[in-house]
Formats: sequence, C-alpha cells, structure tokens
Amino acid sequence: MDLTLLTIKEVHGGLKKKEFSALELCKLYLEKIKEKNKEIFAFLTVNEDSAILQAKKIDDLISRGEEISILAGIPCAIKDNILVDGVKCTAGSKILEDYTAPYDAGVVKKLKNQEAIILGKTNLDEFAMGGSTENSAFGPTRNPHDLNRVPGGSSGGSAAAVAANMAAYSLGSDTGGSIRQPASFCGVVGLKPTYGTVSRSGLIAFASSLDQIGPITKTAEDCQIVFDAIKGKDEMDSTSVEMPKIESRLRRDKIENLRIGVPKEYFVKGIDPEVEKIIKGAIKKYGEMGIEIEEVSLPHTEYALAAYYIIAPSEASANLARYDGIRYGYSAKDGKDLLEVYLNSREKGFGAEVRRRIIIGTYALSSGYYEAYYLRAQKVRTKIRNDFEKAFEKVDVILAPVSPVLPFKIGERIEDPLSMYLVDAYTVSVNLAGLPALSLPVGKVGKLPVGLQIIGRPFEEERILELAKYFENQWKI
Repeated sequence: MDLTLLTIKEVHGGLKKKEFSALELCKLYLEKIKEKNKEIFAFLTVNEDSAILQAKKIDDLISRGEEISILAGIPCAIKDNILVDGVKCTAGSKILEDYTAPYDAGVVKKLKNQEAIILGKTNLDEFAMGGSTENSAFGPTRNPHDLNRVPGGSSGGSAAAVAANMAAYSLGSDTGGSIRQPASFCGVVGLKPTYGTVSRSGLIAFASSLDQIGPITKTAEDCQIVFDAIKGKDEMDSTSVEMPKIESRLRRDKIENLRIGVPKEYFVKGIDPEVEKIIKGAIKKYGEMGIEIEEVSLPHTEYALAAYYIIAPSEASANLARYDGIRYGYSAKDGKDLLEVYLNSREKGFGAEVRRRIIIGTYALSSGYYEAYYLRAQKVRTKIRNDFEKAFEKVDVILAPVSPVLPFKIGERIEDPLSMYLVDAYTVSVNLAGLPALSLPVGKVGKLPVGLQIIGRPFEEERILELAKYFENQWKI
C-alpha cells in the first residue's frame, strides 16, 4: 500500500496503531519529492534533515505511549510566501532569493505546536501575483495531471504537491482565488477562509485587505482538520478574530434542509461548455438529494474583476515599497547614489508582472486619479458585498464554478495579461466581500479536473465543509 495516498485521519490511525512509523512515512514523501519534483517543480526548498528529525521525535512519543495530535507526524508543505523560521522564503522572487525567515508565521507556529512535519516550501507566482505559477522567478510548476499545462496560481506549487502525493496537505494564500483556482486545476480541495479567521502574521503581504491563508488537501475532511488547527486569534495580527461559536448549530442542521443559490451571472458567455456541464451536473446531484436549489443574482459581478485589479495592485504598490535594496533582499551594486541603487534593485529584482502591478497601483493612488479609480473601486466593492448579503437572505450557500476554463497550456496566456486576469472572474468577488469559499473536485474533462466553488456566509466554514464532505461521501470522484 502506498502510504502517501492516505488521508490525514488514515495516517493518524496508522501511526497510533504502529502499522507504520512517522519516519517511514516521511521518507516515502521525501522519495516522492526526489522522484517527481524535477518534472513538476512544486518545491523550491526541501527541508529533508529537519523533517527526518521531526519524524523521529514523533516515533519516540508514540513508543513512549504518549498521546499525539491528529496532525503529529503528518508531512506537509508551505507556500514560499509564508515564513518558516530558519528556512529560505523567496516569495518566488529574485529580490528575496537569499532571504531566510527570522521567525515562524502564526500558522506555522500552530502546525509546529501540533508536531506536524514540514517537508519544505512550495513554488508560487512571484509575490502571489498570477494565476498559473508561471510568474515564479525560478521557473513554472507543472500540473501533475498533464505536465504541459499549468497547475493554476498563485499557490500552484502547494496544489501540485498535494495532487502529486508529495505532501499530505499544504498551506497556500488566497488574494483573488490563489487557493481555489489551483485546487480546481489540480483536482484537490482548497479552502479560502473568511477574512480574519486565520492569522496573516508571517505572510509576505500582497494586498492586505484581501490576503488570506488556507489549507489545500486531498479531501474535505482533511481540509476541516487543517483549518481547525490554523484558525483563531493571533496577537501578532490585529485583523485576526476568534471564530464565533456557531459550529454546533451548523452541525445540527440537516444538509437536506439547506437552500442552495446558483448565481445566474456565473453562467454566461465565456465559460467553457464542458466546465459548465460538469458544474451544473454537480449542482443537480445536490438537488436530487432533496436540497432546495434556486437561482440568485449577484448583479455587480461584472465589475468585480475591474475593481479587484485596481484595489489589489494599489495595496501591492504600498506593501512592496519596502523592497528597496537597502534593508534586506537583492541589492544592485551599480548605482552611483542611493536613488539609483533603489531603482536598479527593484528593476532587476522584480519580475515583469510584479512591476506591472506596482505601476498600475501607483497610478491608481496618485494625485488626481485616486477618486476616479481607487475610491470608485472601493464603492464597487461595497456593492459586491451587498449583493452577497442580499443573496444570503434567501439561501444558505452559493454554488458556482471556480474557473471558467480548464487548465491551460504553459505559455498559452503568459504574453496576454488580460486573458490571464479573466481566469479570476469567478473567484475575486469572494475576496472583495471577505467570504469563505471552497473548491471541491467534482469531475474531469478527459484527465483535467474541474472544481465546484462552494461560497458561504462569513464564519460559516463549517457549513461549506459539511456540504463538501456530503458530496464526497455520496459521489466519489
């Protein structure tokens, strides 16, 4: 039996029963990485020595008869914009190529407290800016289902690592779909939590009002286990909150009593007919089980992409101002004065997509344009949030596609930024509204996976996870 195919709960049971050791499991994952990473390139850094030491520690605890947490001894991967103390953290950028994290991110502390094994850091679009993981300064990640296609982005390395069984689970970050879209493209489960439910401390900032860390896993049940481990208040992140105590009520709700909304604006011209067919088929399956399904309207959806691509670059231009070639990171040595060092460092250290977004954001925030662009985009954001609030007065959850297209070929869209941005059409609204949403694999077109997006009310992760688990239990994909 291939132990890397097991779910978190199955591994936990096997470790407790001593059917295999944590060291044996860890070495299997490390072998998988050595075997597959050259062609897939999901990992930028592999922490073999520390992973093996941690596995031996878990085996010692088990041999002494001590209780272990459900994530103890489970090998995982961390997106390379989330800090792990003493490990390189590049954010997929040349400007941080030699940067070593001086402390653990809040989520990493929580995983370490659970005695998880961190195998390494995964590839991403530079500073999480992209939808294909082709914008990484170190080379693209490939989709395990078809090596000629992208795994999605920006958490493409994290999703590919789980899909290729190089990690039991991973952490990614989602600013406009960067967990859900690669999860959909790679056929795994990805959760973007409600804004604030998971600490952003130690996450390299892209757009601070949109960024959120979340899990990528093999199953919805695994997703819930990891989410429960990383959620909650962190004194190092003032925007983090304790989850309201609503889980017990949601558990008592019968799935069959839920009302599901399907937004008409998500099934319009531009969606791949094969994707639409699979998504509508999955929604129909929920209906066949007696769940009430009705059409809802999110009328400002058509403006979401434009608003997002003003707000996100504006926040990015401010967040990335700190990379000046002076304090840390890459520094150009050929400047005749301080300003030239600063300008040369940023020009050579940042890739084309990051520079593009900095320029867009700086322009949108500049004198005379702030009201015309940034302020107007924030007003649209409010309208988008209001659309969801009105829809949730009628329904409990919303089902929609994750992406309008199937995983596309490497190089197919990289020269056309607008066509790349359009891939985010169904995901950015959730970030603008601060809602939780999950990508669940519900079918394939040939060998290419398709993900269903389950969107919930704020802090109702429990409900969308239960709905995802329900689908998994009823129809094995």
